[in-house]
Order: sequence, then structure tokens, then C-alpha cells
Amino acid sequence: MMTFKAFDLERLLSDWEQTVDFNFAESGVHPVPLKELLNFADADLDEFLDIPLNYPEVNGDLKLRERIQALYNDAGSDNVIVTVGASEANYILANTLLEPGDEVAVMRPTYMQLSGAASNLGAKVSTFSLDENTGWALDLEELREAVTPNTKVIAAVNPNNPTGKILSEKEMDALIDTAEKVNAWLIVDEVYSGAEREKTEPTSSFYGKYNKMIAVNGLSKAYGLPGLRIGWIVAPINLIKELWKRHEYTTVSSSMLGNKLGEMALRPDVRRQLLGRTRKLVVQGFDVLQKILNEYPDVYSVVPPGASALSFVRYNLPINSTKLIHKLREEKNILIVPGDCFNFDHHLRISSALPKEYLHEGLSRMNDVIGKLLSQ
Repeated sequence: MMTFKAFDLERLLSDWEQTVDFNFAESGVHPVPLKELLNFADADLDEFLDIPLNYPEVNGDLKLRERIQALYNDAGSDNVIVTVGASEANYILANTLLEPGDEVAVMRPTYMQLSGAASNLGAKVSTFSLDENTGWALDLEELREAVTPNTKVIAAVNPNNPTGKILSEKEMDALIDTAEKVNAWLIVDEVYSGAEREKTEPTSSFYGKYNKMIAVNGLSKAYGLPGLRIGWIVAPINLIKELWKRHEYTTVSSSMLGNKLGEMALRPDVRRQLLGRTRKLVVQGFDVLQKILNEYPDVYSVVPPGASALSFVRYNLPINSTKLIHKLREEKNILIVPGDCFNFDHHLRISSALPKEYLHEGLSRMNDVIGKLLSQ
């Protein structure tokens, strides 16, 4: 049997997220109830009762794809394919673009799905860093070293998971210039655009800035609609046609109701309300987290995230991050993602775009354990 690399982060969630009292391991904002989405759209549930539970268009309902295309410069509906979350998007991209032995350069720390899929396909994965010591700035020297004339794909996440870093225009240009020099595909996962903490406009997309640019996004993270399982890829039409072939082998299509509700979510006025809700949760959640971390200033440090529901918190204790999160789970029934899931020990990825009371009670339990460790 072929050795297959597990996705450690998702396995952690699969094993434990449904069993704990407090889950700070999820990466999106607090989910939107269906009733709230319908209220934002001034819609009635009755309008959905006559929808046939058939397959939608395999590449995504046209009205949904038109809503998506409107978010990007120089994109048409044929530049869009709708997937079952951004997860399927990343998976079919890897399976379409890569063969054994191909070279891939991946940002670190990052959500490890695309790099894991590339490894499982037999690709050679190199990395370039965001530097914590400079506020998670892109390390341009590492980028130059990671990319060779044989690099086929460069992959980034912007805004970043787990750090919340938003790339500057200079950093975006550096990634594009590097890809252009070697004629590599540039894949950017943009699922946290719209979850900004300090500005009101969504982070600008890379799409349209380079002819081999691929943008991945979805409704799970910044929109708070993970249960719809709607993601998408925006890419050149010739690549979309190739992705479509793999899409038919993996999921055939996303769901009819997901397409209909997704189109509703991306109507301009509804989208504005959803992202307004998101930013409120992101801002107030980080404030609560910061107060909890300030109780132990010699233990915790964090670069404030520019966007996302996440903070990548460094801790100064002689305990491995995986051991620490299981200690928290076993003793206090809370779940946090260890830095080990990103190859960054002595860090914790903490989700905080959640209701205040839930955050405060759960994170106070975390500090109870930290206090005991310090007293030993």
C-alpha cells in the first residue's frame, strides 16, 4: 500500500472538536445561523421550499459564478469553478498541476493542505518563510532560494493562516515577479479576505496581476458559512477546463442548496452585512484574547493579526506544543491547534472570532493550566 501523508491538523479536529466544551481550533468566524442569513437578505424560507434537490451545474450555478466573478478584476464566469469548499479547490489544483518530481515552493507557516497534497503526489516541496521577528514579513532571500528554474507552483495564503499576516504591495509584487521569472503557477489562498481587523475593505486579490495566477476562496472563513461547503477557484479558462475533469472525479458538484444560499450570501448588500458581522467578531475577539494573554506577559507573545479569526501565539514554556494542547484538552476540555501542525513548536493557533463570554470562560481555563505549569 502506498504511504499517504495524513493531514495532521484536520485529523486533530476530526478526533476532538466535537467532544470538547470549548473549541478554539476552528479557523473561521462564529458560524452564521440560517435565520440570520435569510434576515440579511430579507428573504423568506418559503422561497427555498420549492427548490428541487437536484445537482446544480457541475461547475457551479451560473448566478453564483457571476457573483464570484464580480469580486475579481478581469474575470468572467468561465474563469470560475465552484468546489466543495476551498479544500477541494486545493486538492484538485495539486492533482491537476503536479506530477511526481515537480518542484513546489510553499509559504511557511501556512495551512498545510496544499503542501501535503503535493507531497502525496511525489512532488518536491521547498519553503520560504514569514519572519516572526519582523512582524511575519516575507523573507525575500528565502523566497529567492526556494524557487528554482524548475519550480512549477508557488503557493501562498493571504491573509495568512495561522498568523493573520496581510502581505504588503511590495511583498505581493515580489511573489508575482518571482513566479514570472520562472514561469510558475502562483496559487494564493485568499479565504480570509474580508476578515480584516484594522481596515474595512477586503484584502485585494492577486487575481488579474499575472497570467498564471490562481485565486482560491470560499464562504467558510470570512463569511462564517462553513456548512454550505462552497469554495471556488478563479483561474485562466484553459486551466479551469482541466480542473473540471478532476472535479468530476472527486465530488461531481457542490450542493444545490449550497449554491443557492451561496449566491444569496454574495449579493452586495448581504455580503456587506456578513463581512460587517465578521469584522465585529474579529475585533472584539482579539481584544478578549489579548487581555487573557496579558495575564502572563512573560509566557505569551503575539504579533497582532491583520486579518482572520486567528492568532499565532508564542509561549515561553519547556513543553512541546502537541503535549500542551492535549494537557489543555484532558484537564480543561478545551481544544487549541499546536504549532507542531505548522512545523512551529512553542506556538498555539488560537481562534478568537467567537462570542465574548465563550471566549473568556474557555481561555481562562487555558490560563489555569499555564499557572499550574509555572508553579511546578
